[in-house]
Amino acid sequence: MMTSFFDQFMSPTLLGVPLMALAFVLPWLLFPSPAPRWLNNRLLTLQGWFINRFTSQLLTPMNVGGHKWALILTSLMVFLISLNMLGLLPYTFTPTTQLSLNMGLAVPLWLATVLIGLRNQPTAALGHLLPEGTPVPLIPVLIIIETISLFIRPLALGVRLTANLTAGHLLMQLIATAAFVLLPLMPTVALLTTIVLLLLTVLEVAVAMIQAYVFVLLMSLYLQENV
Repeated sequence: MMTSFFDQFMSPTLLGVPLMALAFVLPWLLFPSPAPRWLNNRLLTLQGWFINRFTSQLLTPMNVGGHKWALILTSLMVFLISLNMLGLLPYTFTPTTQLSLNMGLAVPLWLATVLIGLRNQPTAALGHLLPEGTPVPLIPVLIIIETISLFIRPLALGVRLTANLTAGHLLMQLIATAAFVLLPLMPTVALLTTIVLLLLTVLEVAVAMIQAYVFVLLMSLYLQENV
């Protein structure tokens, strides 16, 4: 029995054996490597269509320099979706509810976009710190504000992903606990609570995909400013 609702965010074990080894197999099941064949099955066709649409949507606004990031951004998208969906399975936990993992992804990628901008177009990169047409007395204040907002970007990326997934999983556990407690007392209410739980699970599947897309989309926008 769990002593706290936050125990679900700990690495699960079965008879003392960590289950993460089994959890890492999930991405290969969801996104298997395509075998050489004349015609792909529906899953591989849908996977290829999704990746092509996602890549074209991200890279269309960028110049040629940003196209070098196509593989990184697409791989990051698939990776985040896999980890987010992983937490919806029984006896697993969501790695992306850990702020350390999300910050470990956000900070290096954000720093890489900033360094690319400073190397390729330093004037334009530094010009983002001062909006055009700013009154002279406000220049020092705006530079400080824009600098702070620049350094907050990776923190916002990591915290947004962590907070959304953590809140969703806590809400699911609260409703599931309520349904379990109400089952012997008020079966009808427990049935309605279970239906709400199923609908919330579908919503969490959508949130898992949307949050991965938002993370990569914002990273591509930061890259677009610096290439």
